[in-house]
Amino acid sequence: MAAQREYAELARQLSAIGAVKRGLGRGLPADCPSGSAAVLTLLQRHGEMRMSRLAELLAVDMSVTSRHVAHVAERGWIDRAPDPADKRSRILRLTPAGEAKFEELSELSIATLAHYLHDWSDADVGHLSSLLARLRAGFGDCRAASARLPGAPHAPQEPTEPTRTPA
Repeated sequence: MAAQREYAELARQLSAIGAVKRGLGRGLPADCPSGSAAVLTLLQRHGEMRMSRLAELLAVDMSVTSRHVAHVAERGWIDRAPDPADKRSRILRLTPAGEAKFEELSELSIATLAHYLHDWSDADVGHLSSLLARLRAGFGDCRAASARLPGAPHAPQEPTEPTRTPA
């Protein structure tokens, strides 16, 4: 198990990931903000789904998901068809234009990463990818896991010594 100081350093490094994400976001086309790109990516990766499932995967409220879905639907990148099992629900799926937009976004992301990581070896990029996948897997379903996190606001816990971990 890592030492407390290693976790503190990891927390500092993870807080800086926001800058990396913003850098990648600046490379997106003006007509496709990051929330819309996330919708396209998830539909391409997981296939058609209900909006409730998309909200779970995005880990955002339905109202936020609805705005993202409306944006991509207005541009013709997704189709919202009635769910045959429940006519009140809609099934979201990529259109051919959505597939093309996803491919464009993928190429832009790859080019941006290649630009910023041009001096990294293939092994270094692969190692980082493996570690990030392992980190993500360790968190599992973040929405369900929040109830069992130590120190979660809604979870009662025993008093402990305060620790200093800058974010």
